[in-house]
Amino acid sequence: MKLGIVGLPNVGKSTLFNSLTKAGAESANYPFCTIDPNIGIVTVPDERLALLGDFYHSKKVTPAVIEFVDIAGLVKGASKGEGLGNQFLANIREVDAIVHVVRCFEDSNVIHVDGSIDPMRDIETINLELIFSDLEILERRIAKVARTAKMDKTAGKEMAFLQKVKEHLENGNLAITLVPENEEEEGFFASYNLLTAKPVIYAANVSEDDLADDGASNPHVEKVRAFAAEQNSEIFVICAQIEQEIAELDDDEKKMFLEDLGLSESGLEKLVKASYRLLGLMSFLTAGEDETRAWTIKIGTKAPQAAGKIHTDFERGFIKAEVVNYKDLLDCGSYAGAREKGLVRMEGKDYVVQDGDVILFRFNV
Repeated sequence: MKLGIVGLPNVGKSTLFNSLTKAGAESANYPFCTIDPNIGIVTVPDERLALLGDFYHSKKVTPAVIEFVDIAGLVKGASKGEGLGNQFLANIREVDAIVHVVRCFEDSNVIHVDGSIDPMRDIETINLELIFSDLEILERRIAKVARTAKMDKTAGKEMAFLQKVKEHLENGNLAITLVPENEEEEGFFASYNLLTAKPVIYAANVSEDDLADDGASNPHVEKVRAFAAEQNSEIFVICAQIEQEIAELDDDEKKMFLEDLGLSESGLEKLVKASYRLLGLMSFLTAGEDETRAWTIKIGTKAPQAAGKIHTDFERGFIKAEVVNYKDLLDCGSYAGAREKGLVRMEGKDYVVQDGDVILFRFNV
């Protein structure tokens, strides 16, 4: 999974990126301090892995990972090249979802490019630049399809669909709110790779004082929450400055620090949960003496395709899957104990893998 962190300059993007990835990349109080996108790989927090690793005395424990891309601050005119905007917009096209950091805190020492705090204005600025960039993509596609639209039936259908998408964007709507009417339109739509078709997670960056009640008393956060609900997007509240402090601590210190703040989870944990929900993802597990590992798949994935995440041969030669829920396995004290209680199931090709399944795949090629 690849997530792109975007937002206006000085909203806390790079601070958040650095804290999530512990990359120590440059962060400064002036626009465009991020010129090339910083990339960091982050392990997905999953307490089940540690428990299973101890259970099996595994030599290696391998969590799932998320790749974060810190994309430089966008400004008005980015789609036309302002602030090196075109280069940054190209970077966003490569991600699975966008993490849009929105400033919801007041601080006279941190400059805002528009001189005041207004998250809805900031969101509109970013969204308009993404829409303008998408319209350029559509214009180029329209020019190409127009050459054959009158002679080719499929091209004619695509031209009609392109005009529909273009009108939708010109009315100020994001592409993600447009629903293709059939599989053919879905295919056209996917091929355009539009920025505004990507799922969005809004990260409301607040001061430390607003963390305890999850931003409920912050009017800026409430506006972003309402907007996210309208767009079927995810939102989580974070204090990037606090996350930066947490990043320097070991696990025990981190837990104590969060408890002192009245928090049950870190910003990274909030972001991981939001991104998994938004993208419809979950994890199954493989476990043993050599390695315990988490594998990320789409919700609804069947056993052979899940096996293919490990190796294509597993999917090609799939025979069956031995499945046990991780909690049942731990409660029984051994794999043999779980089997004796009938908790280890033999599942076939139509089995839909569940979150927390510990699976041993049987295959033959």
